[in-house]
Amino acid sequence: MGRLAGKVAIVTGAASGIGAASAKLFAEEGAQVLAVDRPESAIDTVHAGHAAIAVLGVDISGDDAPKRIVAAALAKFGTIDILYNNAGVSGRAFVEEMTDEFWDRVNDVNVRAMFRLCREAIPALKARAKEKGRARIVNTASVMAFDTDYGLAAYCASKAGVGGLTRTLALELGKFNITANYVCPGAIYSGMTQTNFDKPEIREVWEKKAALRRLGQPIDIARGALLLASDEADFITGHELVVDGGLTLRT
Repeated sequence: MGRLAGKVAIVTGAASGIGAASAKLFAEEGAQVLAVDRPESAIDTVHAGHAAIAVLGVDISGDDAPKRIVAAALAKFGTIDILYNNAGVSGRAFVEEMTDEFWDRVNDVNVRAMFRLCREAIPALKARAKEKGRARIVNTASVMAFDTDYGLAAYCASKAGVGGLTRTLALELGKFNITANYVCPGAIYSGMTQTNFDKPEIREVWEKKAALRRLGQPIDIARGALLLASDEADFITGHELVVDGGLTLRT
């Protein structure tokens, strides 16, 4: 029996990187998964042939996205045990030069869309928790929720927002046996970072910064999300799980 046997999970940002690895790992651990990503992504092909994974092409920041995603999961699987909000965007711009459009895009995807999907899914999660004794919300933040770097004002603000949102969800939903936790990845080699980390001079710097002397891989974060989604996390809520290979041990 897998660690998620008999459960239904929604995973966003599931066409590549952390989201794709998480959708596959959750399915391997017994879950039925609705994998969500933008229509123009590889969502229609990356999970082809995996019977436990259904796919949905939708921009999570769209006005009707939360209703479409939750309705699709309920129509396909009948319930929701786990909501894993992983989708996110990044980018760099100094505050002095940052446009409103840039700020809004990063925060719309990274925080507002997450909030709206949580809000839409809560009734289904409550119903499942009443039936089975538990349900889960897992969100992806970043070590930039508490650290920073040049040009990352919008990104850092959004990821700090993920932390605040998740902690409040944990407080509000605990009495319904719904836990809410968030994963903080460090330097991860994924589609979002590949361009930079494929440059040896950049890769070597970030590998040296980590105590484990390597970049993280999407599966490393997926395993952290799996822990928080599993029954083993019954008494863990409002928690910030840093999965960074020791990147932030030094100031």
